[in-house]
Amino acid sequence: MNIKSQKDFFAGLMFSGVGVAFAVGATTYTVGTGARMGPGYFPLVLGILLAVLGAVIMMKSLVVETVDGERIGKWAWRPLFFVIAANLIFGVLLGGLPSIGLPAMGMILAIYALTIVASLADGHFKLKETLILGTILAAGSYLAFVVLLKLQFPVWPTFITG
Repeated sequence: MNIKSQKDFFAGLMFSGVGVAFAVGATTYTVGTGARMGPGYFPLVLGILLAVLGAVIMMKSLVVETVDGERIGKWAWRPLFFVIAANLIFGVLLGGLPSIGLPAMGMILAIYALTIVASLADGHFKLKETLILGTILAAGSYLAFVVLLKLQFPVWPTFITG
């Protein structure tokens, strides 16, 4: 059988892989029954549904003819690097890294760093727009997580708040 749409085939393969991984991971928790669901029930069902959806997409890619075969292009290394780096930097700044003596920098600074580093993924970086976006994200996150949900985590750097 020939693959008639590479994009659909590999997207379905990715969905199936992630779904199977979640379903297998969910079995380490108590699954329970439909009437008395355990903590593993929802991830198990969601993983199975995602795997089935991926299989359907893969089958469609083998059957439905496309004009050019929807070939997959080259890897976009720059955006991939900056988006992953932005998430890693966010995590490190939010919680700190005690093993090297880096204190928690708090949510506000972590969000600004996340926004700036992720913006570098695009070839057209504009500092003013990035800082405006960072301000909106920081204010919205503070309002949602600290004020409304009352979650306890550092908002400002520990060397400022003590």
